[in-house]
Order: sequence, then structure tokens, then C-alpha cells
Amino acid sequence: MKTTPSEVLTTLRDYIRWAASRFAEAELCFGHGSPTALDEAAALVLHTVHQPYNLADTYLQSVLTLTERQAVIDMIDRRINERIPAAYLTHEAVFAGLSFYVDERVLVPRSPIAELIEQRFSPWVDEEQVVRILDLCTGSACIAIACAYAFADAYVDAVDLSDDALAVAKLNVAKHQLDDVVTLYQSDLFKELPDDVRYDVIVSNPPYVCLEEWEQLPAEFHAEPDMGFKGGISGLDIVLRILVDADRYLAEQGILIVEVGSSAETLQTAFPDVPFYWLNFERGGDGVFLLTAEQVSQYNELFLAAL
Repeated sequence: MKTTPSEVLTTLRDYIRWAASRFAEAELCFGHGSPTALDEAAALVLHTVHQPYNLADTYLQSVLTLTERQAVIDMIDRRINERIPAAYLTHEAVFAGLSFYVDERVLVPRSPIAELIEQRFSPWVDEEQVVRILDLCTGSACIAIACAYAFADAYVDAVDLSDDALAVAKLNVAKHQLDDVVTLYQSDLFKELPDDVRYDVIVSNPPYVCLEEWEQLPAEFHAEPDMGFKGGISGLDIVLRILVDADRYLAEQGILIVEVGSSAETLQTAFPDVPFYWLNFERGGDGVFLLTAEQVSQYNELFLAAL
């Protein structure tokens, strides 16, 4: 008689190892925060049995009840069969050390911009002088909320066009009790923002994936809202609009930070004379540029001509 996993696997460690092997065999894509099959297996198994991600190794030898074993097996089966990001199964993602609610209405937070926020955008701004921050294409509001924590005296405006995304953002603002600090706007980029507001930092992780690349992405990415990815044929449709309009909303000493990911080469090729500063990250990631307000203004006509 064939044995089932729940009959031969007993401990947390058993199920983490077994899940990692199944994930590797199924050739899942891990592009949403978990770098390896083992990391994702640990995250899903521990979540399923209501244990923290940093559970001490001693407890990995804990024997699961039959009910817990079946719950873990069901979770692992869902991850393999449905090919959706793990964060949609757990409804949680960690960004800049903070926990956020996520579901299929928003992209899973994973931007390297988290590292910049943790460093308070040093050395590019004087953190004591930062009083207003704008997060364009906010999604779950992870960037906006992380900025609110990093700059305790600043007000943060967070913009998205999607009703669904803003509903999730509202949940996260309330979760972190930042309703008095983070203001949500439904807007097509800058359109609904007050004309007289100037921002010390404008930061954005907009849609930047070109059509050809989008069509080739693994199934896990297609489980996310395509509105958060598609940047037109070149990938730069939204990015160009940000570059053009940011000039009217940046404070004199402000900075613009935009993630363009795989479209970085396309952007630099389109504007060879623009001194985009491509930021480096200790924890990995690339395709994020910085421009000063002065540079945004200096090259405004060039950006406008490319629209």
C-alpha cells in the first residue's frame, strides 16, 4: 500500500525539506521575495502552522499534528498547482522590515527601493529637511508607509490609478496607524495632486515592462495585476510622463527616484546625454535611477520631446 506524506513526514523540518524538493521539481519561479525553493518552503510551512519566520531552529523538530500536516500539504499543492506568488497565499509580504497585507489586487512588494528608504535616501537628502514625500504608483502603499516610518516628521502622499490597489493601500495605512501621515490619491500620476505642493522626494516603482518581455514572464508574474507591469511597447510610457511632469512638483533641492528595472538600458539609450545616476544595492537589484530637481528641470524639454 502506498504511503502518504502525512504518514512518513512528521516534523516541521521534514515538511520544509519536502516542500523545497517539490518546488524545485515543479520548477517554480521565485521572483517575489523568496530567493530559493528552501526559503519559500520555510515561509509557507511556518505560516501555515502559525509560527514566525524567525522561529528558533530548536522548534524545527516539533512534530505536527495530523491536521497541521494536511494543512501544510494543501498549501504546498496550491503553490504548485496554481502558480501564484506565495504572498498571495499568506496575504503577507515584508518590505523594508515591515509587514504588509497583499492580495491579487496589487503587485507583491519586492523593490530594491526598500534599501534606499532604510538608509533615508542618504546621502542625497538631509533627512531633517524632508517634509513632503510623494510615492507614485503606490500599489499596496509599501513604499509610502516605509517612507513615513523613515521620516517621522514628513507627510507622505501616495498615488495610484487603480481602485483595487487603493483599497489594499487603505488597509495597510490603517494597519500601520498612519492615516494622519499618509494621504491616498486616486490619480493618473500627478493629475489630481494640488498644484501648489512641492516634494522633497518623489519616488516611484511604476509599470516599466515592455510588451515583449511581459508576454514571456513566468506564470507567477501573470498572476499579478498586469496594470502594474505594462509600460507599453518600449516599457517607458509611464516613466516618460513622470520625467516630464516631475519638474513642476519637485522642491528646489528635491530628488526623483524611479525604478525602471529591465528597461534601464532602453532609457539610457533613449537619453544618452542625461546623467542618470544608477543606484547600487547591497542586497541585490538594479535599474533604479536618481535625478536631482535641477537635472529634471535641465532636461525637461528633452523628455517632453520624447513623449
